[in-house]
Amino acid sequence: MLNKYAKLLTNYCLYLKPGEKLFIRSSTLAEPLVREVYREALKLGAIVEYELSIRDSGKILYEDGSDAALTHMPTLYNKAMREFDAYLFIRAPHNLMETKEADPNRQKLRQQALAEPSKIYFKRTGDGEMKRTLCQYPTAANAQMAGMSLDDYERFVFNACYLYEDDPKSHWLELSKNQQHIVDYLNNVSWMRYKASHTDIQFSVEGRTWINSDGKTNMPSGEVFSAPVEDSVQGKIHFTHPSVYMGTEVEGITLTVDQGRIVAYSASKGQKLLDKIFNIEGADMFGEVAIGTNYQIQRATKNILFDEKIGGTIHMAVGQSYYQCGGKNTSTVHWDMITDMSQDGQIYADGKLIYEKGKFLI
Repeated sequence: MLNKYAKLLTNYCLYLKPGEKLFIRSSTLAEPLVREVYREALKLGAIVEYELSIRDSGKILYEDGSDAALTHMPTLYNKAMREFDAYLFIRAPHNLMETKEADPNRQKLRQQALAEPSKIYFKRTGDGEMKRTLCQYPTAANAQMAGMSLDDYERFVFNACYLYEDDPKSHWLELSKNQQHIVDYLNNVSWMRYKASHTDIQFSVEGRTWINSDGKTNMPSGEVFSAPVEDSVQGKIHFTHPSVYMGTEVEGITLTVDQGRIVAYSASKGQKLLDKIFNIEGADMFGEVAIGTNYQIQRATKNILFDEKIGGTIHMAVGQSYYQCGGKNTSTVHWDMITDMSQDGQIYADGKLIYEKGKFLI
């Protein structure tokens, strides 16, 4: 199964070519998948380098690292973001709450150190200069967060990626074709409205580009996304699905927006994190609007890679925009928040109802 996964990542997601340089980043837990990706990438003629984090590396850095260590820019990561052709990040956490209790001031120092390579990453992936894919290796930490056994979580991950199919690539090509129809329609739209019993928010997408996320940049994928005109976002949105950000669980987020700025916010759990996030430059505006279309995923697992793709949901991200969509907002934050639309949700495009109860009508 892991070799099948690796072939999908290298052949379909990253479509590697001879001579291209691939940088793989993960943890030591994902070594079995990293080994298979390494093998398949070399077969395709790629040049491969990798970095594997150790257990509690973030916690140790914040507790015992000097200011010089915190502000040091990671050498290989920085070089890869500037020079490599492809980047694969395999999520495989030892502990999702590892840095939850870290000193906020020390965290801020680290964020500042990573700001420049992060900016380069968004620019190079945005203009297509660097290919990237984010994927998941099942670990006990993620399984526990999802409320599942490790075996069940593994099956959940592989099923979401179509890995139980004889030819996973063909299923992703079919999803890509279906989503392209949606993207073609939305790219001729100027104004959008998300409406449900808990939400009524609208925004302009005039001059912005909708993207077909078909497994090339995320695996699994299954979403169409864009960037709203920054100062056009208006209304109120409640996010029904819980999430984990910066090691903190947050639930019941409600945001009120006026002329693009978040002017009021609340959460039933994790309010202190919202206070922290919305004091970060650029985080009080939206960088992404999106619609989840992967109906293989039908439950929230507090893992944004999967939850934002749930068929029948929409999500919006505060902070950094995707440049390939034409977005202009910049921030060290990009936090996707998800809400269910399957019960009474509606989406309007230029005043026309195009989506109802979790399904497109176009």
